Amino acid sequence: MKTFIAELEKAGLGQLLFDEPLAKHTTWKIGGPADLMLIPAGKDELVSAIRLLHKHGIPWTSLGRGSNMLVSDKGIRGVVIKPRDGLDYVRFDGNLVHAGAGYSFIKLAVMTSKEGLSGLEFAGGIPGTVGGAVYMNAGAHGSDVSRIFRSAEVVTETGEVIRYEREEMQFAYRHSILHEKKGLVLEATFELAPGDRQEISAALAEHKERRLRTQPLQLPCCGSVFRNPTGDHAARLIEAAGLKGARFGGAEVSELHSNFIINTGQATAEDVLTLMSHIQGTIQDRYGVSLIPEVLVVGER
Repeated sequence: MKTFIAELEKAGLGQLLFDEPLAKHTTWKIGGPADLMLIPAGKDELVSAIRLLHKHGIPWTSLGRGSNMLVSDKGIRGVVIKPRDGLDYVRFDGNLVHAGAGYSFIKLAVMTSKEGLSGLEFAGGIPGTVGGAVYMNAGAHGSDVSRIFRSAEVVTETGEVIRYEREEMQFAYRHSILHEKKGLVLEATFELAPGDRQEISAALAEHKERRLRTQPLQLPCCGSVFRNPTGDHAARLIEAAGLKGARFGGAEVSELHSNFIINTGQATAEDVLTLMSHIQGTIQDRYGVSLIPEVLVVGER
């Protein structure tokens, strides 16, 4: 690691943060330290860094805005890459929208609405970055990334830069090919359609208002914890089982939305995992349904 760090510093590939507490970088406000957090200065620097990581055999994890992620209490070994300023951009080309991986997905929805482009209304209340949204095939209100996705520029774990077209992404419910073939989105291109600015803005406002009314977004949480089973909703099952308000340590099932687990102040990752396991066991016993986590659990256990 020392040789790698020396090469990183010599190449000036970005900001280096040692033993950085990841609770500062996740929406759950939970997570132990990263051995090293790298905030690359731009796309080229990020690619060069991954090539160096591959050369030295050092594991890496990417982290956007830290939603939909639970970092273990022991943290993450190796390097955590956090794309930021250098990948925080958007460009418009007719109906095509090119956005850097570090660009806010919510902001992208707002910006496209101002351009009179329709298709991203569903994203108005989805936290996270463009890169994370593509990775997870983020969706809401009956739509998702796969409906508007055109292509993405991706850097593989060896540092090769490739392009994935829509048909190559293997999109499914909260899934993409990047779950199997490790890579980091550099830029995504979405194909939208011309629309009425006022109607698009109204749809965005409606989705935002509904989320604020029905989800505990003012408290530390990660979004939906479990995927919806086929033909049903995880929240309905959890509520029907009487699990609203269930608590372990500092982790609690939200009274507002039962598929959200909130950090009441001092929750640990183990608190959350214990509560998740209790929910899964209860739903399996009562309804014979296996709840699959939507949240990504990462780090040393």
